[in-house]
Amino acid sequence: MQIATTVAEMRQRRAAMTGSVGLVPTMGYLHEGHLSLVRRARADNEDVVASIFVNPTQFGPQEDYQRYPRDPERDLRLLEAEGTDVVFMPSVDEMYPPGFDAWVDVGESLTGRLEGAARAGHFRGVTTVVAKLFEIVRPQRAYFGQKDAQQLAVIRKMVADLNMDVEIVGLPTLREADGLAMSSRNSYLSPAERRAAIVLWRSLCRAEELFDGSERGAETLRQAMRAVLDPEPLARIEYVSVADAATLQELGDIGGPALVSLAVRIGRTRLIDNVTLEP
Repeated sequence: MQIATTVAEMRQRRAAMTGSVGLVPTMGYLHEGHLSLVRRARADNEDVVASIFVNPTQFGPQEDYQRYPRDPERDLRLLEAEGTDVVFMPSVDEMYPPGFDAWVDVGESLTGRLEGAARAGHFRGVTTVVAKLFEIVRPQRAYFGQKDAQQLAVIRKMVADLNMDVEIVGLPTLREADGLAMSSRNSYLSPAERRAAIVLWRSLCRAEELFDGSERGAETLRQAMRAVLDPEPLARIEYVSVADAATLQELGDIGGPALVSLAVRIGRTRLIDNVTLEP
């Protein structure tokens, strides 16, 4: 496994690759969810590139950029065990050199709601860094998890609108045994908070249960999810959404695929999760 820390090194490694290339962008502190993306990339492509970069431009001024968990040595061991060919680990100055002032924006019809409404500027940082990674690595395919469903939709929109020659592969959320979605931020949780955090999954399961019982009223599902969340004293709801899976606009009645998503603070830790409902 090779490591590239500069754009020039990454491009040199890329020039030596003659077959298809799969890219797995990450912010490190890898868990089984990340590794499932690497395995799929390994199965689909002749070469696999993983990036590790905690991207400062997608964090707000009061968010957790400085304390975001990092363990690059462990990450490298895990990636090597999965057969990763190249790991791109640039510095902030390498990705955003002095004078950097070019940004990629996807319109607010997708980015102005849910995570975008809660985290101003977040998606501009995401789309800019992902566009840069696509240009540097030039993959045929790039792999993202469905846990960040809005991010996946935004990246698909960017790729389609800018005619980027890369296939976006979305893979299912991986969960702990009790249903909690795997996330690097789970490491912030105290034992009591970790026990409380499964309330997110329980609320999603309640929405699925009602939907499977033929309930199609989106507001009924939202209220049922809140009824699961509200009794948990460590949980503070930021949003509960039942939206069109393509446009992310909130629904009245569910007539097509619907994204059921939520953001909840458990103590100081902000967690997100979602499921898709298919009529």
